[in-house]
Amino acid sequence: IHRNIEQIYNFPSPRLVKHRVYDLPLRTSALRALGAFGNIFAIESMMDELAEALKLDPFHFRLKHLNDEQGIQTLIRLKALVDKDRVNFPQEAGLGISFARYKNSAGYCSLAVLLRVDDDAEVELIKIFCVVDVGEVVDISGVRSQVEGGIVQAASWSLYEQVSYDATGITSRDWDNYQIISFNNIPEFCIDILDRPGSPYLGVGEITTGPTAAAIANAINNAVGLRLRQMPFNSEAIKSAALLG
Repeated sequence: IHRNIEQIYNFPSPRLVKHRVYDLPLRTSALRALGAFGNIFAIESMMDELAEALKLDPFHFRLKHLNDEQGIQTLIRLKALVDKDRVNFPQEAGLGISFARYKNSAGYCSLAVLLRVDDDAEVELIKIFCVVDVGEVVDISGVRSQVEGGIVQAASWSLYEQVSYDATGITSRDWDNYQIISFNNIPEFCIDILDRPGSPYLGVGEITTGPTAAAIANAINNAVGLRLRQMPFNSEAIKSAALLG
């Protein structure tokens, strides 16, 4: 649960507060990226909220508070990819970005999500831009597969997946009651892999999960002005957020 709980940005006098929950109704186990998934989602959602409150561009706000040169380069490259394609964005679409260095010591991921929210409050992923720096690349097709696979899995967690349970135990025991992302919902990808021959191998398998969730939430907020803080970001969650104002 502690993975990536310390944010990578340069803010003075950071303070971390942990609340441990002892009496969980279900036994928990390991999930891809462990606590980094939720922690990066929270940090990167807050970075967008701060940028919005200060009326600053979310790219520039992150760059202003980041001292890590490799991380800076992934964000700069991501912005270039997004800006190059911006003329093709649908008018009603929302764009959200995020950044993280997995475990603050491994691979880097800067990610942008373009999506739309339809009249039924359903989210449609249109395109995902992603720039990663994993050090020296040995097998670029393998890296690309891990990046795209991690994004798809995290998008499924963020938009669809939810365990249901009652006093007797888990009730979502089949694919009718446990929804996952389908092939029809897979977006277009624009992936850029920064290769650094001779530099340390940083790993790639878990670097996209947290940034994907955060960028989706930030894109939903950009599209319809609703800040979602709990997953999944399905139509019921969006409608509830709209009712609460």
